[in-house]
Amino acid sequence: MVRRRPRSAGGASSGPAGARGLSRARAALDFSYPPPPTHGPPRRGRVDDRDRRRRARRRALPRSLSPRPLPPDDRGSDSGTTPLPPPAPPPRPLLVPQPTVNLNRDQLFAALGKTYTEAEFDELCFEFGIELDEVTSEKQMNSKFLGAGAGDEAPSDGAAMDVGGPEEDEVIYKIDIPANRYDLLCLEGIAKALNVFRGVCPAPTFRLVEPPCGAPRQRMIQKPETLLIRPFVVCAVLRGVKFDKAKYDSFIDLQDKLHQNICRRRTLVAIGTHDLGKIRGPFTYEAKPPEDIEFVPLKQTESFRADHLMEHYKSDQKLKHFLHILEGSAVFPVIYDADRTVLSLPPIINGAKSAISLDTTDVFIECTATDLNKAKIVLNTVVTMFSQHCASPFCVEPVDVVDAMDEEKAYPDFMTRFVEVDPEYVNKRIGVDIAPRDMAALLCRMQLPTKLAEGSSPLLRVEVPPTRSDVLHPCDVAEDVAIAHGYNNIQRTVPPLTTVGAQQPLNHFSDLVRNEMAYLGFSEVLTWILCSHDDNFANVNRVDNGVDSAAIVANPSGIDVQVARSSLLQGVLKAMGANKDAPVPVKLFEVGDVVLIDPDADVGAKNARRLLALFCGKTSGFEVVHGVLDRVMVVVGAASKGTTGGQGGGAGFDDAGYEVRPCAEATFFPGRQAKIVRGGREIGTLGVVHPDVLARFDVVNPCSVLELDLEPLMDVGGEM
Repeated sequence: MVRRRPRSAGGASSGPAGARGLSRARAALDFSYPPPPTHGPPRRGRVDDRDRRRRARRRALPRSLSPRPLPPDDRGSDSGTTPLPPPAPPPRPLLVPQPTVNLNRDQLFAALGKTYTEAEFDELCFEFGIELDEVTSEKQMNSKFLGAGAGDEAPSDGAAMDVGGPEEDEVIYKIDIPANRYDLLCLEGIAKALNVFRGVCPAPTFRLVEPPCGAPRQRMIQKPETLLIRPFVVCAVLRGVKFDKAKYDSFIDLQDKLHQNICRRRTLVAIGTHDLGKIRGPFTYEAKPPEDIEFVPLKQTESFRADHLMEHYKSDQKLKHFLHILEGSAVFPVIYDADRTVLSLPPIINGAKSAISLDTTDVFIECTATDLNKAKIVLNTVVTMFSQHCASPFCVEPVDVVDAMDEEKAYPDFMTRFVEVDPEYVNKRIGVDIAPRDMAALLCRMQLPTKLAEGSSPLLRVEVPPTRSDVLHPCDVAEDVAIAHGYNNIQRTVPPLTTVGAQQPLNHFSDLVRNEMAYLGFSEVLTWILCSHDDNFANVNRVDNGVDSAAIVANPSGIDVQVARSSLLQGVLKAMGANKDAPVPVKLFEVGDVVLIDPDADVGAKNARRLLALFCGKTSGFEVVHGVLDRVMVVVGAASKGTTGGQGGGAGFDDAGYEVRPCAEATFFPGRQAKIVRGGREIGTLGVVHPDVLARFDVVNPCSVLELDLEPLMDVGGEM
């Protein structure tokens, strides 16, 4: 039987395929491509059945954004100009791997309570929905990163902890996990999940407990000035933790994995862990000028001022990547204890005094963040994974946090919630027929305690624990049922419906418009849908009324991705400005989506497909874009051949199907602009771009543009 690898619960990381880290939008005529990704030498070793399955069934990753090839310039020999040079070839897709966890095989098997062969463990991972990617050893890993023979050398001074003795050649399992399963980023999480899946132990129940001996809770007091830099902080305490080297290393490695994953390299969340026996509460979270902060940082012996520390770490191979988060800020976040000892300078470094060690038993955990929800998820992940090592397993001591608005709340907030799911929905999504009671048992194997809700139509009442922040929708529950049931146990069937694939009508119509524009001698550009606030408004002489002007990105990664564009104009003008040395006349067009505020839409906004044509030459070329309008309206059937849009009911208006009316937009030159109206509805504008707008985009020659909504023209029919 052909084996089918279960689909992963999460996509590629935020990395970032995801994400929001868009670079500056570049013109399609002047792209600067990143170099093709370099790949290391192929992994040596036998090519077994697992390798073939992996290559055959690895999920396809999203393609990197690449420009649409420009159509040939067919302006003809009478134009007297040299055709625009073609763009560079598109880059190769960049592969974004899923998180990989390196686990010591012997320690993992000890936690599982059973010894497996490599093939047996690979099969267990397959059934659970994760993947054993590679089997290696400490020496092989050191040889790979440090060079041949490095595995035989003594550990460097930068090692996390020197325990002495020769290095052992321990077997390491590299396991690929879904990007949104933060509970599987460490040995403790994977071992617990596999044990529950195998039925060896029940899913743990996490509890909040008060401090021992009637002591008051620890408190974290946040100052209002922290709203300027990192506005959120959450905390918790783990009591009676018993560390050894393996647990200590796993504890540190989990923080690193979270920092690289959900924390987005500490920009969203930064984790600090401290030895509670060396410090004293209450703690304060403040923001101060860097010259007013001085402390001894971790792994240092001398005291540094915060601004001097930033300079010192510019040569540090690890910490230099996080300095940009605070650079240029007037204040730096800092956490003090009751004795004004600096615990942390988030998100850069902790203080030396509160450093944890193998002798630490009580751990104080603080997470500062720009995103409160992600901070709570990160805190929940850390405490749930390592509370099993506490004196009272799975018990966490809460901390009272007084926020900048003087409101008090206890953390961690385990955010336990319930999701009601229809068993019929799950069966239809998977293509099986599982009884509701059996479905509840399968979900319990995936650490989702489930009961049948009372009623005539039984529903699954699924309890989502703090470890499963990836469960957001009933389809996530259906996926876990499929994994626990076994993808190989799902029978292959012929779909009951027969369909014929075809383009969406709007996309097909857009492609026909693109072809027509290419026939007219225009070259296509593709620009980013996200742009800066100034480009969308001030730079094109438009006013943001703050209500319904544009969709704003809540937490932009840079100034160039602040809003979703409400017009195609600014992107094409940037393309023209980047190619101002091209021989004139230049004729560019773009067919793409803009985002408009729509209170009636379920998400408050909608996409609208538009065409923008730009002519740039020694003269404005207003008549050229007007001719483009007439031609497009003829070929889509909105106007009869040989007619043009009338103005105020002039000659030919009765047959045109649209009209051109004067308007007064600040984007265009006064008296050289018009709006296009069809059926009493404004569907576009055309005009000569105002010189002030051209100057802001570094365009040296006069330009005329046409921007037209395409969706109102789809239903009229025509030559297309």
